[in-house]
Amino acid sequence: QVQLVESGGGLVQAGGSLRLSCTASGRIFSINTMGWSRQAPGKRRELVATITSDHSPNVVDSMKDRFTISRDNAKNTVYLQMNSLKPEDTGVYYCSIFYRQMWYWGQGTQVTVSS
Repeated sequence: QVQLVESGGGLVQAGGSLRLSCTASGRIFSINTMGWSRQAPGKRRELVATITSDHSPNVVDSMKDRFTISRDNAKNTVYLQMNSLKPEDTGVYYCSIFYRQMWYWGQGTQVTVSS
C-alpha cells in the first residue's frame, strides 16, 4: 500500500519562505510523476507543480518565479521550495504521485501566510 506523508508547512510572514517535503512509502519502485496541489479556503484544489521521473519540472506560470519543485528518487521524496510567500498562498498543500497507472494523494499540510 502506498502512503504519502507531507511535512514542512506552517505559519510564515509574507515575504518568507517554506520548504515542503513529501515522502512516499510502501512497495514502491520507480515513481513516474510527482507533484503538488493546493486548496485555499473556499476554493477548488489547484495544481501547483509537477516533476517527472527524469527531473523535468513544470510549475504553474503564476508561481514559476517563486516556487521550485525537485525530487530525490532514491528517497521517493518530492520537495516544493516556496519563496516570497504571499497571503494568497495560504491553503492546504497536497502532494501526489502517479504510480502504476494510479494517482495517490497525501493528507495535506497547512501553509498560512500572514500579512
